[in-house]
Formats: sequence, structure tokens, C-alpha cells
Amino acid sequence: MTTRSALITVMTAAAQKAGRALTRDFGEVEHLQVSRKGPSDFVSAADHKAEKVAREHLARVRPRYGFLMEESGASAGADTSNRWIVDPLDGTTNFLHGIPHFAVSIALERDGELVAGVVYNPITDELYWAEKGQGAYLNGRRLRVSARKAMAVSLFATGIPFAGRRDHELFLRQLAQVMAVSAGVRRFGAAALDLAYLAAGRYDGFWETGLQPWDMAAGIVLVREAGGFVSDLDGRPTMMASGDILAANESLHDSLGQLLRACR
Repeated sequence: MTTRSALITVMTAAAQKAGRALTRDFGEVEHLQVSRKGPSDFVSAADHKAEKVAREHLARVRPRYGFLMEESGASAGADTSNRWIVDPLDGTTNFLHGIPHFAVSIALERDGELVAGVVYNPITDELYWAEKGQGAYLNGRRLRVSARKAMAVSLFATGIPFAGRRDHELFLRQLAQVMAVSAGVRRFGAAALDLAYLAAGRYDGFWETGLQPWDMAAGIVLVREAGGFVSDLDGRPTMMASGDILAANESLHDSLGQLLRACR
């Protein structure tokens, strides 16, 4: 069994506590689907509750660290070098519709560099974690990105722009191009889990635009530590600022990027 560092132990405990809160609330979603009011307000409350649980644990163990959180935003800590980046419920729409594919995502940013990440799916009890220089793991099993070199046998994941988002036409061009040369494209609605699956070799590549830092921070660490490459769609390391991400194994990263850029 791989020994986790004190840092990863703190992060996994926070993710699992938040995950347990989500699991309890998820059991109520199916009943709320038939109510007139609908489950939206309930899910929003569940999201805030999970964030509160994660924040309280992290703040108790590392009281000087700052936070960047989906629901409560950014808050500086006395230790300006370290900041937690937390998405308490990645895959909110899945949760809202009773689909058991969502996760808690927690990353640590130190002096502007992502150094550790945890992604936890409480329904499957899959805990993905990684620390800079220490590798990536699923529970206790070491992860490596896939070794596939040809796009024709590769499976890709993406996120589809929803109502109110721009670039629908661009996405459709990208999707058509990737579908035409690959073994398929999947859209499961949780970017943190898409990146975790890529780190585990389940997907061979992933791209999406318009993400927030908390959607991708932990997943970036996972992919890098599993031997993958992560950039924006232009091959630059500006994913956290731009919101656009392209991740794949070494053999496919450039070819996937070229294909996507040609669609502009």
C-alpha cells in the first residue's frame, strides 16, 4: 500500500468528509425530482454544505492557508504562499438529475504552482490523488496515462457548451473533426473526473473551454503525475487563466491540439 504524505492525508480526509455529505443528500434527489419546486434549491444547499465541510477541515489543519472556492470565492490566508482550490461538487448537473457521476475536487497551489490534487467520487468510492514528484494514484494503485499512439484507436473526452455559453459552432466543428479520426468521444459532465480518468488511462485525451480554476486544478496535477501533458488549446501553460484545457498522453497531445486549432 502506497504511503500518503501528511499533505495528501489532509486533502483526502477533507474530500471524503465532503463526499459523505454529498452522498447523504444525493439519496434525496430522486424524491425531489417529482416535486413542483424541483431539486435545484436543494442541490445548491448540498453544494454549499459540502464546501463548508471541506473548508472547515482544511482550515482546522492548515489554518494559515488561503482559499479559492467555487461557492465562496477567494480569501487570502496569513500564509500567502499556499492556497487551497476547491470544487465541492464538480458535476452539479449530474447530481441535480440523479446521475451518480460527480466528485469533490481539492488542489493545493503553492507560490502559483499546483503541487497536489485530490478528486473523489463518493458514489464509487474512487479516490484519485497526486503530489508533485510523487506520482498519481487511484486509491493505492499507481496510475499512468495510456500508451496509445494512433488517434484511430483512441478515446477522447470533452465538455459540451450549455445554454448561455458561446462557441457552440466552434465546438461542433471540433467534435466533428475528432469523431472522424478517433474511436469515439465521451461527454460525462464532470471535468475533474474526465482528467482523473485520463490519468488512469481510461481516456486518451481531453479538451474543454470555459472552465474555472477549481474545475481543473486537481486534475492537472493528476495528469502530469501520471505522465501526461496539459496545456491550453494553443499549447501554452495558461489553462488556469484562460479556462481552456487540452490534456493527453505524450503521443497524442500535439496531434489533438493541431486538429482542434484547425477548426478556428
